[in-house]
Amino acid sequence: MSEPRDTIEALEAASLTATGSGVRHAFFTRRGGVSAGVYAGLNGGVGSADERAAVMENRRRMTAHFGLAPERLATVHQVHSADAVTVAEPFALDARPKADAMVTDRPGILLGIATADCGPLLFADRQAGVIGAAHAGWKGAFHGVLEATLDRMEQLGARRERVTVALGPTISSAAYEVGPEFVARFVEVDSAQARFFSPSPRDGHAFFDLPAYIGARARAAGAGCFEDLGRCTYADEERFYSFRRATHREEPDYGRLIAAICLT
Repeated sequence: MSEPRDTIEALEAASLTATGSGVRHAFFTRRGGVSAGVYAGLNGGVGSADERAAVMENRRRMTAHFGLAPERLATVHQVHSADAVTVAEPFALDARPKADAMVTDRPGILLGIATADCGPLLFADRQAGVIGAAHAGWKGAFHGVLEATLDRMEQLGARRERVTVALGPTISSAAYEVGPEFVARFVEVDSAQARFFSPSPRDGHAFFDLPAYIGARARAAGAGCFEDLGRCTYADEERFYSFRRATHREEPDYGRLIAAICLT
């Protein structure tokens, strides 16, 4: 393992911070950490081929940011689904359920989502003491992972009109070119969804605005507040990992960013 390149960096959403005491959150960048090579920095992805010891040390640093022990971090085996689970205790790494969102009303559990272009979503209803975290790539967003998270939160006593939803670093429209079959999938459901696509120089292709699409889903679902941090994972290599950037460069793998939230 290499020496840390920099101090650990955690971005925050003003809307979540404004909810007041009782909720803490962070959208960790890749700055800091002990991973090297294509993973250089704070790689939190247990699904990557990075050194396991490096990943676990990076995750330890993230939980320490919240004043929590490493075993208090709850993550799921993400499969680009719309499935959300309720967390009463963190899962062992080898017993993580296949899902893409989590909710809890238990203090001291750090809900963590791993991303590298997909949308990391953090949710909070401070009044009810209920939080959530979701991994929203195009497939999860399309099939309703955001709505499933709100449904699960309501089962724990939250009210969606009180829920603040924050979207962390995500691939931007300028870096997300898609083919005609991708566009057709959205427009066939609702022709108004054509507004999330803009023309690409390549014939038949378009740029997809995933952050705008996620925001529209949040508002349509009745969330009380939605904030997009407006950070592009593809464009800012110093701060963020990006699956698409790594693919374009034909790199063997890529790191994962962690977005996390807990009740204090």
